[in-house]
Amino acid sequence: MTDDRTGASGFIEPVAMEEDLAELFPGDRGVLDPEVRRTLALILHRRFLLADRNRTEWRTLLDHQSVIESRLNDVYIRLVVDHARGLAYKQQVRIDELDIPILLRDTPYTRSETLVLVHLRTVYERENASGEAAPRIDIEDVEATVLSYFTDADGDISRRQKAVRDAMRKLSNDGIISEETTGRYRIGPLVEVVLSAEKLTELRDWLRETAAARLSGAESVAFDVVSDAEEVLEDALS
Repeated sequence: MTDDRTGASGFIEPVAMEEDLAELFPGDRGVLDPEVRRTLALILHRRFLLADRNRTEWRTLLDHQSVIESRLNDVYIRLVVDHARGLAYKQQVRIDELDIPILLRDTPYTRSETLVLVHLRTVYERENASGEAAPRIDIEDVEATVLSYFTDADGDISRRQKAVRDAMRKLSNDGIISEETTGRYRIGPLVEVVLSAEKLTELRDWLRETAAARLSGAESVAFDVVSDAEEVLEDALS
C-alpha cells in the first residue's frame, strides 16, 4: 500500500505547519487558546476558582493544568489544585536565596470579615464532626455570636449589623458561603482552606482572652481591642 503522503520522488512530503492562532487583540503574541487564557486570567483575578461555580473554567484547568502551572511558575506563582474540595488557588513563591518580585498582594480580610470567618469555621467544624457534610447557618445566628465580639467603638447596633452583613456578602462573593434562601447560607469546604484549624485555635484563644479582659472591667480594653484586633487578626491570616 502506498502512503498518500509519498511523492513521485519517494520521499514523504513535509506536513504543513498549523496556521498561527488568530489575534485576540492588536499586537497579540499569546499562544494559548482563548478558553485557556480565560481560565488563567480568572485564577489571577480571583482568590479562588471553584468547581461548582466555574464549571467550564474548572474543566479547562484540569485539561490544561500543566501549561497553566507553567505560565504561573514563570512569574513565581504556585498553583494549588484541591481536587477533593473542588477548588484551586494561587500562592506567591518566596525563596530567601532569590530576589523575587512580589506580585500577589491580596487584601487581607477585615476584622469584621475575620470574626465572621471564625464563627463559620467553628460551626463547620462542629457540624462536620456530627456527620453533616454541608452545614447551614442563618444570618441571625451569625449576628448573635459575632456582635458579641464588637465594642462600643464599633458604633451603634445598626452599624454593627451592617458590618456583619457586609462581611457575609464578601465571603459569599469569595465562595466561602452560598445563600440558598434569604438569610440562610451553606458553608462550603473552602472555609477550611481560608482558616486552618491551627489559626482557628489561635483566634479563639485571642477572643477568649479579650472577652475575659472586658468582663474584668479593665478600663483600657474597650479602646485597645479595636486597635490590637487588626494586627492580631491579620497576623493569624497571613
